[in-house]
Amino acid sequence: MTDSAAENAPPLDDPAALARFGRLDVVARLIVEGYMMGQHKSPFKGSSVEFVEHRQYYPGDEIRHIDWRAYGKTGKYYVKEFEDETNLRCYLLLDASGSMGYGQSTLTKFEYARQMAAALAYLLMRQRDAVGLCLFDRKMRTMLEPSTNATQFPRLIDALQTATPGRETSLSRVFEDILPRLKRRSLIVLLSDLFDRIEPLQTALKRFRHYHHEVVVLQTIAPEEEEFPFSRPTQFENLERENNRLLVDPHRLRKHYLEQYQQFDEQLERVCRKTGVDRVKVSTSQPFAETLGRYLAYRSRGR
Repeated sequence: MTDSAAENAPPLDDPAALARFGRLDVVARLIVEGYMMGQHKSPFKGSSVEFVEHRQYYPGDEIRHIDWRAYGKTGKYYVKEFEDETNLRCYLLLDASGSMGYGQSTLTKFEYARQMAAALAYLLMRQRDAVGLCLFDRKMRTMLEPSTNATQFPRLIDALQTATPGRETSLSRVFEDILPRLKRRSLIVLLSDLFDRIEPLQTALKRFRHYHHEVVVLQTIAPEEEEFPFSRPTQFENLERENNRLLVDPHRLRKHYLEQYQQFDEQLERVCRKTGVDRVKVSTSQPFAETLGRYLAYRSRGR
């Protein structure tokens, strides 16, 4: 990105204008560097090489990392884990289901979450963290394993740029498919509206935490979904099922909808609190840099 491009960029507090300005990678850099300019110290930290913990040996692990002293004491193979040139391994899990395609007065939830995923990838790779990406709806659609390679960021951007929202959601099923791929402790950043059944979601989040993965959820919501501002007869469409439309009088529906939404929101809060998952609730009208700052605040608090 050239200096002249940065000078001509729209205000950082206008997500829709920023998204129209250029490719995801260009806007990602604007968001991260714009945020950093407003901080007194950088969010980036240095790297170090130090022993972290033992974990059970898996076929394919390097034999040189086996702790033979631990084997002599227990009769079992354990591998020493180190923090090397990579500070952490992060998986960005982006919900590409139909409900994420909703947006009326703002960007769609998917457009907003996709741009945030690009900004987080840029931020993490600048601090030499390994970043991967999973795009999913009811199953994994794209999976890029974490890497610090210089080609990783362009690959992530290409995958994000070409993705479109699909149909039904199955968060718990996708999580069950992803979990066996996580060979070491990782940071999981889930970008989703979380519109799915609560009980299976709670079970899946518990399993992530059982294996000591850190989980941060950027729950992405459109303003209309929280406020229900409709006043005239409105046709509502189920974005995860074809030909499922309903014309209703919003006045008759509003109270019931808001009660149901409030109940759903409270259940989610309880689930995240019980499972030790940080939930950052994000509106698609919120500036990207503000969302980034809230994410970093949760991360620094959790360390």
